[in-house]
Amino acid sequence: MTLSNDERELLRLVDQSTAPVAMSDLFHTIHPPAPGLDEHHPDHEAWNELQLGLYGASINLHANGFVRIVSPANGERADLVESTAAGRAALAI
Repeated sequence: MTLSNDERELLRLVDQSTAPVAMSDLFHTIHPPAPGLDEHHPDHEAWNELQLGLYGASINLHANGFVRIVSPANGERADLVESTAAGRAALAI
């Protein structure tokens, strides 16, 4: 499977983490909001679409076995994940 840019970056950040991480906590690192971005900003809708795309990327990474859930969501935080051997191999390509 060829990783999209967002999938690759998300997987890279998960792999670099020293502890299991919620992928959604990394979204602003990948696509940070512009200064002053709020719901009235003209770029808000486009930025929101980027954030939603990262949710799709996180689902794809899990569905393809590139990350595994080590601590399921508990109502206070999202699933915590770590990369798998398949994920590290995908990053090496």
